[in-house]
Amino acid sequence: MIISHCYKIKPNREQIAKIDYWLELLRRHWNYALGQRLDWLNRTRCPIDRCSIVSSPIGEIPIRPDYYFQQSALKQTKQFFPEYKEIYSEVQQINLQRLDKAWKRWLVPDKTGKRFGRPRFKKSGKLRSFCFSRVNHPKAAVKFNGKQIIISRFGAIPVIVHRPIPDGFTIKTATITKKADGYYISFSLEDNPPLSPPGRGTKGVGLIPTDNIKNSVGIDVGLKEFLTTNAGETVSVPNFYRKAQSNLARKQSKAARKEIGSNNWKKAQNKIARLHQHIARQREDFHYKTAHKLVKEYDLIAVEDLNIKGLAKNSKLSKSIYDVAWGAFIEKLDAVAVKRGVHIVKVSPHNTSQNCSNCGQKVPKTLSVRTHSCPKCKTVLDRDENAAKNILNKALNEVGIILSACGGVRLRSACETRNF
Repeated sequence: MIISHCYKIKPNREQIAKIDYWLELLRRHWNYALGQRLDWLNRTRCPIDRCSIVSSPIGEIPIRPDYYFQQSALKQTKQFFPEYKEIYSEVQQINLQRLDKAWKRWLVPDKTGKRFGRPRFKKSGKLRSFCFSRVNHPKAAVKFNGKQIIISRFGAIPVIVHRPIPDGFTIKTATITKKADGYYISFSLEDNPPLSPPGRGTKGVGLIPTDNIKNSVGIDVGLKEFLTTNAGETVSVPNFYRKAQSNLARKQSKAARKEIGSNNWKKAQNKIARLHQHIARQREDFHYKTAHKLVKEYDLIAVEDLNIKGLAKNSKLSKSIYDVAWGAFIEKLDAVAVKRGVHIVKVSPHNTSQNCSNCGQKVPKTLSVRTHSCPKCKTVLDRDENAAKNILNKALNEVGIILSACGGVRLRSACETRNF
């Protein structure tokens, strides 16, 4: 299992200046390497025996600048620009690896045939982190003794350790990040999975055996209620962004009246960034608390496999959809469930709101209709509760479990079937 712990650090003025200087140098290197790749792409986008209608660059076609080509050029970069000698080679290499990953995600589609956007040139201050590949290794540049990080070219930097490193975990990498309210370090931790699966209330790797699943829940996320369970329990929508909109508008209006680039403008921009950070932290805290509550109570949790971008695209409710952040919540729920060994089953959302959870009859309804009323079996339920029951039924069918008469769950035999 790989997890990450983030701690705030307290560098002094000299260390802050050096961190900012390194970030600026790495930003320039990123832009140069990206420009090198785009130049090669423009020169080679047409056959060699004919000219492009758009442009026809003059000169020899350069060698393809992949990661290994740009990594081998680091020695030459340090000769032409001696200031790069101060930055560790592993930090510069990881910076190029990030660019290479973004480049491949743009050009090479993933398993679903989807490609991501083109890597962008970074403006001043937009590159905010650099990474070290080893920690507490004899040849590592970073040492962590539990109270401070020691970097030979920075010195000792105090760390606010608000929670200890878990037993059995080894620190693999360290990333220093500049945020609106200060500087942070993130440790990537790795452990060896235990041989035996965990039980209820224990933290470890390995799912609870199917035979030991005692209770399950289906949840349907929405905008009226953040989530609704198959038992009718609800969690209200917090609307963190909506509540902070007026305050955010005032801060943005004040920043717009400042001269761009002035100290007052930078202070106003920092206030805006701090407010966005506060909203994001409120949302993250709400997601984690909700996820932990669900994981502690249930052995199997059924959720919908939603296409968030598709739902928000060209929708009047896009701002509300991104505010509740269903996708981020499901990711956190999955991460928390792994530690507890709880099953997370994602099912297709197709017709979960339309079909009757009691008899399977399809009952078409628009989004404005909030009550499910089946004309066949006369079942009347809240729309979201009915959807949550359908989600749970789909998940249990996929896992091979059916509901028992006493309300628990049991394994389904080969001769038993369910109709949806």
